[in-house]
Amino acid sequence: MTEGVEQHREAGQMSARASRPPPTLRGRWLLLARAAWVAVAVVALGQFVISVPTRYAELAHPTARVRAALAEVGLSAGGYALYNVALDAIFVSIFALVAIVIFWRRSDDPVALLVATMLVVWGPLNGLFVLTPSATSGMYPTLQATLGLTLTYVGYMAWMLFFYLFPSGRFVPRWTRWMALLYGVGFFGLWTFTPFGPPTWPPLLFNVALLVVWCSFPVAQLYRYARVSNRTQRQQTKWVVFGVAVAIAGVLTTIFTVGAAVDLPPAEVGPKMLSMLLMDAFMLFIPISIGIAVLRARLFDIDVVINRTLVYASLTAMLALVYLGGVATTEAIFRALTGQQQQSQVAIVITTLVIAALFNPLRRRNQSFIDRRFYRRKYDARKTLEAFSARLRDETDLEALNDELVGVVKETMQPTSVSLWLRPVTAPQRKDADE
Repeated sequence: MTEGVEQHREAGQMSARASRPPPTLRGRWLLLARAAWVAVAVVALGQFVISVPTRYAELAHPTARVRAALAEVGLSAGGYALYNVALDAIFVSIFALVAIVIFWRRSDDPVALLVATMLVVWGPLNGLFVLTPSATSGMYPTLQATLGLTLTYVGYMAWMLFFYLFPSGRFVPRWTRWMALLYGVGFFGLWTFTPFGPPTWPPLLFNVALLVVWCSFPVAQLYRYARVSNRTQRQQTKWVVFGVAVAIAGVLTTIFTVGAAVDLPPAEVGPKMLSMLLMDAFMLFIPISIGIAVLRARLFDIDVVINRTLVYASLTAMLALVYLGGVATTEAIFRALTGQQQQSQVAIVITTLVIAALFNPLRRRNQSFIDRRFYRRKYDARKTLEAFSARLRDETDLEALNDELVGVVKETMQPTSVSLWLRPVTAPQRKDADE
């Protein structure tokens, strides 16, 4: 019994230590960290800016197939080049803006500084090497071989350390520090700076190593969330998970509906432009949600945001299915009755009216289902308060009302203890006129 109590106490102390905020940077260390971040930001953003003219010139002189596809959609080569460069610039600018705000507001916090570094590097890396991979090929080979590789390594390391350290700034669980060291040197280090990196390994070893490092990210965050994090840190984690989940779901939806921008044939200009726009828009949920989590701005609204996202995302999917099915069914009926093969405008009008009529009922049903399934405690509390409000209008016994109120507070708020104090009603004292 005593050993169990001691183990529980040690676990509680470890959890308390791990959930404490990290120490702040001060003096010389703060100045050095700020100078290093500014240097990394200048190099990352400067390399992207330098690549923009080359990328524009490359896109402004497309192949004959791309020119023909542009002519079909009524777009010039210069407009197509401007569209691509503008998308990349907006994408990188939002990453950089969030990083600068975090640096400006919280540069003395090591975790915030790590996040700012990750964002200011990953924005240009994705905009330059992923979305526009040939923008810097052949440009300044020496600079690309040194600064480019160093930035890539810093980006990978910052991303890995973010999942191991966020939000408390401590390695939780403890094995994550050894994982960071192992993969920082033996995986990302070899991959970036040597010809003996993971791509040269046997396929089975490479895939296992990649799977282990990527799976360790959610495992570390889940362990921290369930065993270590306090209320504020859990809200920060929810914001990050929300942003990453929306980005992944949006990108996958775009790939399976419109197509991936990097995989579409050059002649399919229209779908490629739409795919780039949608994928960029969804990916921007990541820096925005991380910025909110780090700056701790309106953290406790995340449950409402998640709730509304679930409600309206499922509502949109159902209405889209109803719309497509309604149009197809109504067209089939009209075709059978009239023999016309062309699309009937009446079918579209009828289906649109049905969608408008179904919107509110479906929304209410979705809200009720999601509240019962994912927010059961809040749903039960709301129902209890509604029932109490209904009984409150008919209750005249003050003693019974007090007991009812205490019971409702216990059931909805679940506090450790509840007590109700009533202020005694005293008659106002009358002052004498002589006074």
